[in-house]
Amino acid sequence: MRCVSPETAQRLMRAGALLVDIREADEHARERIPGAVLNPMSAWDDSEASPEQTLIFHCRSGSRTAMNTDRLAAKAGACDWYVVDGGVEAWRKAGLTTITDRSRPIDLQRQVFIVAGGLVALGVVLGILVSSWFLTLPMFIGVGLTLSGLTGFCGMARVLALAPWNRRASSLMAA
Repeated sequence: MRCVSPETAQRLMRAGALLVDIREADEHARERIPGAVLNPMSAWDDSEASPEQTLIFHCRSGSRTAMNTDRLAAKAGACDWYVVDGGVEAWRKAGLTTITDRSRPIDLQRQVFIVAGGLVALGVVLGILVSSWFLTLPMFIGVGLTLSGLTGFCGMARVLALAPWNRRASSLMAA
């Protein structure tokens, strides 16, 4: 994996390289780099990029690209490819332009973290102050998160996706 700074990535783009955002559509809608093409890893097939194309992959912080170098290499095939070191966060910190739409909800994964963390904290506080039976709430959340990690299915994310703010966002993305 060849990491490049945001400034180098921008220079490569000016020379014709394609910047590929591997995040999900909800993340891309909230904040994106101008000129980046959305191609979520969750929707990838086995096809490879054209060997003549230079690709630059990015995610939010660089973690997702670092964890998926084998998949990125397979997608890039024989073409030159790079990864933006630090992702969108580094791009923004370098003073380069991003397009931000604060009317879009934060991504579902972060929403799950917020709700799960809040329910665990609430269950512990109520378990200490009211009744030990409330400690079943953090236990239930912990089991749910563990099963989610093992199976890839997150019931809480499915429920949150139905929330009015997320349904509005998905209808806007389809338009």
